[in-house]
Amino acid sequence: MLASNKEHNGSKSKQPSVLIVDDEPQIIDFLQMGFVYEGFQVLVATSGPEAVRMATQHQPDIIILDIMLPGCDGLEVTRQLRRSHDIPIIMLTARDEVDDRVAGLDCGADDYLTKPFAFRELMARTRAVLRRHGNNVADILSFQDITLDRGTHTVTLRGEPVELTPREFSLLELFLMHPRQVLSRDTILSRVWGYDYVGDDNIVEVYVRHLREKLHDNPPRLLQTVRGIGYTLRG
Repeated sequence: MLASNKEHNGSKSKQPSVLIVDDEPQIIDFLQMGFVYEGFQVLVATSGPEAVRMATQHQPDIIILDIMLPGCDGLEVTRQLRRSHDIPIIMLTARDEVDDRVAGLDCGADDYLTKPFAFRELMARTRAVLRRHGNNVADILSFQDITLDRGTHTVTLRGEPVELTPREFSLLELFLMHPRQVLSRDTILSRVWGYDYVGDDNIVEVYVRHLREKLHDNPPRLLQTVRGIGYTLRG
């Protein structure tokens, strides 16, 4: 099973790929939605044997692997893959036990996360593991003269550094992840300020104005307003 973004976030590097291995439909949907949103090509396997076959066939950049699987568990999947592959693996489990974590790491997993977890933490761990393997495809986002590096938390405009607050950085990151797409104010609020944000949605307009000023985008050419809907990054 395969899902992908049509355009990889405005980035100049290749679209990264992830193999999600889990037998719980809700977890699969949750992870698939998150990774597609982050610009990944997503493959899905629901059993141990299928995971080994798909990993061998497609060579994804990273594997998100549940420890409890039909056919053979995540530990055995990791052992089999480690015989001939060095694909980064983050293991998931519903049990927060030291023995499970040690077993997963000992058989070759690169990192470990216990359910339930926040997707933002999984994404941060994914980028960190990819960096350790010399793969920064998930770190660099660019559009025209703007480049954002998640790893170093820096932004440049035509090669010159741009100083942004953490919230401005997150807002620009969101736009760079979805170039030419119209993002509603509600979408921006939920992704940058959080689903539980309570306050005036005019805050989005304020931060977009700040971002335009720092990107010398006045009058707006890149960050355009779509009246009655929201904003879009266009050139």
